[in-house]
Amino acid sequence: MKVVWSDAAARDLDDIIHWLEANYPGVGLGVEQRVRAVVAQIARWPDSMRRSTYRPDVRIAPLAPYPYKLFYRVRGDAVDILHLHHAARDPWDEQA
Repeated sequence: MKVVWSDAAARDLDDIIHWLEANYPGVGLGVEQRVRAVVAQIARWPDSMRRSTYRPDVRIAPLAPYPYKLFYRVRGDAVDILHLHHAARDPWDEQA
């Protein structure tokens, strides 16, 4: 399945990696690799992750062991990556 990154999600990933590299050198690469692995899994099995309670058209993929969540939507033959979010922040999927 085709994967399409929103501008916001691409910025999120870039911001996360830059912040981690500035504060925890070497960790950013691990997070980026984990994100890429989860996105590849989603592309193969787009319905494999749980639906958001508040946004039923959005699915949530945890990025364990890292404290981030990836939000995406399945649209026809594509997966739209919407947002990456630190799990300790207010839940993105509950925001209107």
